[in-house]
This record gives sequence, structure tokens and C-alpha cells, in this order.
Amino acid sequence: DRSSGSQLSKSESDRLLGFTLLEVLVALTIFAMAAVMLGSSYLNVLNSYEVVSRGVQINEDFAFARQQVLNEPDRKKVEEGGEFETAGARRAKWNVEIESTGVADVFRVAFTCELADPNRPEPERQVQTFLLLRPTWVIDPGERGKLKEDAKTRILEIQGKQKQR
Repeated sequence: DRSSGSQLSKSESDRLLGFTLLEVLVALTIFAMAAVMLGSSYLNVLNSYEVVSRGVQINEDFAFARQQVLNEPDRKKVEEGGEFETAGARRAKWNVEIESTGVADVFRVAFTCELADPNRPEPERQVQTFLLLRPTWVIDPGERGKLKEDAKTRILEIQGKQKQR
């Protein structure tokens, strides 16, 4: 008879080679938690892509509306504003306020654009102010001549001061 401590019966050796039910349940729980975390991470990535894509589309719609202002040579048409349907089934409405500056043919334009999305309760709104050189937008040619004369006078004064130094 060999030593009883080194030899195991057949049933004892089978039990040591397999996993217990508790070990299997713990492994399945860990796997399920990892799968849930990976799935939620994937959904977060998809949602992020959707938000970025929506933001890019909205910026393109605003840029298209602003481009309509920049391309229009007729001041009266620009002051009437505009409205159009975007590619994303949104409704864009824009308007401008134009005011003269102290420089001939340069105007300060306050551009406002709203994008109404049927899927959102509040419209997206963007307001921009920019300077625009538009000789065709001059209403009063007398004012234009006066502004040009004032600019010429300022230039001559500056040149005169520089010569005296």
C-alpha cells in the first residue's frame, strides 16, 4: 500500500479537475459586467458621433445663410431677410441690420439666423456682427463722397505730421 496522502481516489481527482458552480457563476458575472460596460461605451461613442454630426450640419446651415448675405449685391434684398429649407429638414430664417461706418463703402452687419428643427422645441439661434465692404450698398452718394473726403484729409494730415518730424 502506497502512502494514502499522495494518491487520490478517482472521484477526488475528477472534482479537482473541474470548476465548482460558484467559480462558474463568478466568471459569468464578471463577463456580463464587462459586456455591459463595453456595450454602454459603444453607445456613448455612437451618441457622440451623432452630436458632432448634428453640430457640423447646423454650422453648415448657418454658413449657408451667412453666404447668402455676403453674395447679395442689392442692399434692399438683404434687408428683407430670407428663409429656406435646409438639407436636414430644418427651416432657416435669417435677417440683418445694416449700418454705415465711418469708412466709405464699409458697413457693419448684424446677422441673425434661426434654425427651427421639428425634433427640438427651441430653435438654434446664432448672432454675428461683421464688417463688410460693399460699394453697391451705398444709399446716399453724398455721404460716400464726404466719407472719402474725410479719409483723404486724415491721410494728408498724417503725412504732414510725418514730414515735420
